[in-house]
Amino acid sequence: MALGGLFVSAALAERRYSEMRLDMLANHDPLTGLPNRSYFQDFLGHALARAQREKSQVSLLFIDLDRFKHINDSQGHEVGDQVLRIVANRLDEQLRADDFVARLGGDEFAVILTHAPASRTASRVAHKLLQALAEPFRLAQRRYAIGASIGISVYPDDGLDAHTLLRQADLAMYQAKHRRSGFEYFSDELNTVAQQLQTLESGLRQALERDELALLYQPKVDLASGRVVGLEALVRWLPGTGASVGSEQLIPVAEETGLIVPLGRWVVRAACEQWIAWRDAGCDPPPVAVNLSPRQFSDAHLIDDIDAILQETGMDPAHLQLEVTESAAMDNPVRSFGMLLHVYIDDFGTGYSNLGQLKRMPIDALKIDRSFVSDVLTDSDDAEIVNAIIRLAHALKLRVVAEGVELADQVAFLRQNGCDEIQGYIVSKPLASARIGELFARRFTF
Repeated sequence: MALGGLFVSAALAERRYSEMRLDMLANHDPLTGLPNRSYFQDFLGHALARAQREKSQVSLLFIDLDRFKHINDSQGHEVGDQVLRIVANRLDEQLRADDFVARLGGDEFAVILTHAPASRTASRVAHKLLQALAEPFRLAQRRYAIGASIGISVYPDDGLDAHTLLRQADLAMYQAKHRRSGFEYFSDELNTVAQQLQTLESGLRQALERDELALLYQPKVDLASGRVVGLEALVRWLPGTGASVGSEQLIPVAEETGLIVPLGRWVVRAACEQWIAWRDAGCDPPPVAVNLSPRQFSDAHLIDDIDAILQETGMDPAHLQLEVTESAAMDNPVRSFGMLLHVYIDDFGTGYSNLGQLKRMPIDALKIDRSFVSDVLTDSDDAEIVNAIIRLAHALKLRVVAEGVELADQVAFLRQNGCDEIQGYIVSKPLASARIGELFARRFTF
C-alpha cells in the first residue's frame, strides 16, 4: 500500500474512533458507564414500536435507591459515586444480554424487559435485583447496606407511550417505598391515589401560605405522679370547606412532595410560640414534643433552623422535645449528637436498632409503638416485647413512654412492668391549645 494510503486509513480509523467516542459520551452516563436517560428514551421508544408490531409486552422497572442520600450527605460525593458504580455493576450482572438497564440520573435507574411474557418476567427480575442490591459492601474500611424500591409498569396494559409508562412506574415505585414492599405494579388504584396526592399537595401549599394549619396537643402522663409531664404536638389542616386533615395524611404527602421541611419549620415555630403563650399566661406548661420525619432529620439545615426558631421565640431548649423514628435515628446517628435538645425515639420496636449506636446516642426516652401496646393483654409475644423494651431502656438509663394506651388493664400492665409514662385516649384525645391547658394541673388516677 502506498504511503498516502496508510495516512488515509489512519485518518479514517481515528475519525471512526472519535465518532464512537462522541457517541459513547452522548449516550452513556460517564460515572457508571450505563446508558443515560437520552439513550433510555430512544431504546424504550424502539422497544414499544416493535412490541406494537409483534403484539407483545414490554415491562419497565423504575428503581430508586433507599438510604443513598444519607450516605452521600454523610460520607461525601466521592463515596456516593463509588456506591453508584457498585449499584450499576450489580444491576448489570443480574440482567440478561437482551435486557436494558440505564441510569436516569441521581440515584434513579431503569430496566426495560422485552421477554415474553414480560409481565411475569418482571417479578422474577425485581426479586433478583432487590436481593443483589441488599447485599452489604465495604468501602474505605466501612460497611454499607443499601436497598431499593422498584415500580413496574407494563405495555400495553398501563400505557401506550414511553412518557405514560415511565410515569406509571414512578407512581408504583413511590407506593413500594411507602409500603416498604420492595416492588409494586402500577394499578388504576394508584392513579386515583396520585390524583388525591396532587389535590392534597396543592391544598397543603395553600395552607402554608394562608395559615390554615393548626396544632393539637396530646398529653403524656407520668404513671408515678399522675401529672402531665409532656405534650405531643400534632399538625392539622383546617381548610375553609370540608373536614380537617390530620397529620397521618399530611406527613406522607409532605414527604413525597418535598413540603416536609417548610411544614416542619412551621410546626416547630408554632409549638414554641404556643409554649411561650402558655408560660406568659401563668399556666406552667410541660415540655412540648414535635415529630421529625426521616427526611427532616437528614436535612442539612435542621439544627440551624431549630436554633433560629428558639432564639426568635425565646423558647427554652430544655422544654422542646424532638421525636424521631427509630429507623431515622439509626440511619443518621451523628445528627443526634448535634442537638442540645431532648430527643425521644418514636415507634420503638418497629425498626432494627443497633444497640451499640443506641447506647452512644444522647437520647432521653424510648416510645413503645402503639402496635405492641394495643395487643399487650392478648398477645404474649407483644407483652414480652414491651417488657423487654422497658428493661432495655432502664438499663440504658432512659425513660419509657407507651403510646396508644386506651384501657385501664393496659395501664395496669405497663405500671406493673415499670413503664414511666403513658399517652393515649385513656388520658385524652389530642386537644386544641385553648383546652389542653386545663389538664396541666390535673392529677390523673387510673
